[in-house]
Amino acid sequence: MTGFSDGLPELLAVIPPRVRERLEPRSDLGSLIEIVLDYGRPVEVRFRSSTERWADLTIEESDLSYVVRSLGEFGQDNRAGIERTLHRISAIRNRHGKIIGLTCRVGRAVQGTIDMIEDVVRGGKSILLLGRPGTGKTTKLREVARVLADDMDKRVVIVDTSNEIGGDGDIPHPAVGSARRMQVPNPALQHNVMIEAVENHMPEVIVIDEIGNEAEAMASRTIAERGVQLVATAHGGTLENLMLNPSLSDLIGGIQSVTLSDDEAKRRGTQKTVLERKAPPSFDVIIELLDFDRLAIHQDVQKAVDALLRGAIPRPEIRVRSGAGQVEIVQKESTPTIVEPELVERFPSLGGGPREEEPAPKPSANGPRALRIFPYGIARTRLERAIRDQKVNAVITSDIQHADAIIAIRSTVQNKPSKLSDLPRSAPTVVVKSNTYSQISSALAEILSRRNEKTDAEAAALRELIDALDRVGQTGQSVDLAPRDDRQRMIQHREAEKKGFRTEAVGKGSARRVRVLPAKVM
Repeated sequence: MTGFSDGLPELLAVIPPRVRERLEPRSDLGSLIEIVLDYGRPVEVRFRSSTERWADLTIEESDLSYVVRSLGEFGQDNRAGIERTLHRISAIRNRHGKIIGLTCRVGRAVQGTIDMIEDVVRGGKSILLLGRPGTGKTTKLREVARVLADDMDKRVVIVDTSNEIGGDGDIPHPAVGSARRMQVPNPALQHNVMIEAVENHMPEVIVIDEIGNEAEAMASRTIAERGVQLVATAHGGTLENLMLNPSLSDLIGGIQSVTLSDDEAKRRGTQKTVLERKAPPSFDVIIELLDFDRLAIHQDVQKAVDALLRGAIPRPEIRVRSGAGQVEIVQKESTPTIVEPELVERFPSLGGGPREEEPAPKPSANGPRALRIFPYGIARTRLERAIRDQKVNAVITSDIQHADAIIAIRSTVQNKPSKLSDLPRSAPTVVVKSNTYSQISSALAEILSRRNEKTDAEAAALRELIDALDRVGQTGQSVDLAPRDDRQRMIQHREAEKKGFRTEAVGKGSARRVRVLPAKVM
């Protein structure tokens, strides 16, 4: 494992001389994490495995002034750095704005620090790193950027809010390799820089440190919708923490409360009010950094979130680095799905009959894939019978977000219409009056006829885009297209990108649409 200079001499040069004199002779500076300087209090020095408080060395106003003079101005986020290093100095101010405390955090870049997750990084999926401070999130993020940019020759753009990833100054630290870096002048505007990175610089990968609010979560969804690989960190130690955070839960699809009909609640074996995922996650993989040499990997975020919402406990893959430096898998992933006995036993309605997770009927050589149908309050067994009788290439899914069609009973729709109307995609829905076989069979036949219209809708979306590109090219003004489902918007995004135009997704829910912007200046 090779590494870069840790830049400790540069950090020690800006701290008060009497603190520096006591630190410089020490042999354990390689494990130094932070130096805390608070006015009127003893110096606190934090190492990886211990913390020391020097009661005989109390910080005075002159000590703080020395550091501030050495660094220069602090940014709006009360942070400052040392040029061409990865160190971060954060200030604490009193109510009059005067600095009364400093946290001097050591930043290091070490090649090989992602050996535990390198196979996941190279897999091309979007990855979210979670973990408490000190578990190496930013260090790993920095190495991920270098590996993707240099070893895999990808176009990588780093959105660097406080210059923690690429270091202070206009020239990024060598630790990020050939990855490009966009600095964020105001932390509150990080989400704007995220979108700007996608629209202006054609990245294949975007690297972000600390997604922390709803606007940044929404920007992440927009980026994911463009097909760009995201690698980021976020507040929260575990997947469950993220689900409970209303500002960030959109990163894993968002959580909503849904009221079930009496029949559906009985089939699920749950109460009438349950929690469900609203949309596909923005990230494919979540890695929980338990400590520096131990982590848990959820390889399928959607599956893990759905299991948690049904009351099951996901078992992520756990990897550790042994004393000899070898990476070992001490627990294999075994997150339950709706066809596993332990979950079916708790929720009998999830067992039996075709499932999306089971091998679906294979399409004919010239035909489409299996149709995924979500039964909303109707008898699942009667729908299964209708599928068999009509010899339809279809499966029943329990994931409404990935359904190609929905069959719903009228009483359920009337009691909770928002579940269908708020969907970010427009799956065709057929409402039946009663739960009889004849009604369900007729609804299935209607869905099949509607499915043939889907290809026409995608063709119409492309025609609309071509017309919009002509208008934008002639007028130089942006044009909003009609609201479309996820797939049609993706087609429009990609086609506009091929023709050199910029696009962005605007609106929420059923009103989400593509906005075409003027062509890029070459």
